[in-house]
Amino acid sequence: MNNTCPFCSFCPENIWCEVPQVVAVWDSFPVTDGHLLIVPTTHVQSLFELDTLIQTQLWSFVSQCRDELVQRLGVTSFNIGINDGKAAGQTIDHAHIHIIPRRDGDHIDPRGGIRWVVPERAAYWEAD
Repeated sequence: MNNTCPFCSFCPENIWCEVPQVVAVWDSFPVTDGHLLIVPTTHVQSLFELDTLIQTQLWSFVSQCRDELVQRLGVTSFNIGINDGKAAGQTIDHAHIHIIPRRDGDHIDPRGGIRWVVPERAAYWEAD
């Protein structure tokens, strides 16, 4: 646990769901309605620092949360991603996974999805 890390101590009202060693919380700055963060309770910067058993539990929980969002929100499309390291855009040094529900029409052209993290390489379908 890190006393300065915002992901090491969530207020109970911010926790949407939890299982041993993993919590799901609503993103404070959601990209879309229903944007969740899946956060291991162990303070590590990268998910790859976690024991493989915890990684397995974490990904199983991602699946459970996605299924619950499908049921509650009626969405069937998602961006699910990790910013692993500063160069990849990680701004909080505590590993976490984003589950971002997507809806038809929420973006003018959603093709390419996460490829847009490097905009000049995203639209591969337009390449000569």
